[in-house]
Amino acid sequence: MSTRGFSYAAPWWLPGGNVQTLWAALAARRHAGTPPQWTRQRWQTPDGDFIDVDTSAHAVAPDAPLIVLFHGLEGSSASQYAVAFADFAAQAGVALAVPHFRGCSGELNLAPRAYHSGDFQEIDWMLRRFAAEHPGRPLLAVGVSLGGNALLRWAGEMGVSAARTVRAVAAVCSPLDLAAGGHAIGRGFNRLVYTRMFLSTMVPKALKKLEQHPGLFDREALVAARDLYEFDNLFTAPLHGFRDTDDYWARASAKPVLADIRVPALALNALNDPFVPAASLPTPAQAGTHVTLWQPAQGGHVGFPAPLGALGLPGHVRAMPAAVGGWLLAHR
Repeated sequence: MSTRGFSYAAPWWLPGGNVQTLWAALAARRHAGTPPQWTRQRWQTPDGDFIDVDTSAHAVAPDAPLIVLFHGLEGSSASQYAVAFADFAAQAGVALAVPHFRGCSGELNLAPRAYHSGDFQEIDWMLRRFAAEHPGRPLLAVGVSLGGNALLRWAGEMGVSAARTVRAVAAVCSPLDLAAGGHAIGRGFNRLVYTRMFLSTMVPKALKKLEQHPGLFDREALVAARDLYEFDNLFTAPLHGFRDTDDYWARASAKPVLADIRVPALALNALNDPFVPAASLPTPAQAGTHVTLWQPAQGGHVGFPAPLGALGLPGHVRAMPAAVGGWLLAHR
């Protein structure tokens, strides 16, 4: 389907994908008024572990749609995009829930496994539980970065049966070709800034996991890891049933199954995303008939800081949730 649909233009004072990414994450306003309040539930997983689910506490009608947001790598309900989506949901009068992938809610999970970019079985269990607990609400789902790849992987794997659970799905700035994204984040400025930022939380969590489960992996080798390829080779891939990083990135990518999706789906990717090379993005032919592609020239990685306007400096990040949320609600 069309690659147009989100006519985003960055403010003149935020040139380039890196600046748009970092400003959105570090400085931009995330909500128009009162910050969202969350209520937390702990769900026991089928394998005896747990996840924590945060639901925005704003009032909604009993039959209002529920948007489920799957966060990105090392994200949470505190991530700027989650706060902005909660702000959108409150203004639109719809419910919003953020299920945390294992180990991302502030407390280490119990099982040896953690989470990964193609974790569609976990997505399936979460969405089915949301549908069972909210039978009167149309269910919509959005995933950001890693969460979006896993969500579209789920939609592709489920095929026609996905429509029994959700009305529509959306992925924002997701590396749908994990190898292309993984290699891009391991080079140059990306390696110095983003890779270092991710490893600063991923490595300590992995070491705590090793304390829980001695012998799980080679401690010295993991401490020496300097990029996500090495980390995934030592931790993510073997703990989740993959042979190595290359096998993981190939088998977990959503791009090969996009044409199998049979529910309305949206994939939003900025062409200047530092993590996701534009050449790796799907074409309309690759995406299939049920997937809408929005590929604006600017926006960075989960950035899309809005131009100067009524909210003033330092800008805001509510334009993307409003556009994606509006698209989802049109399919409720």
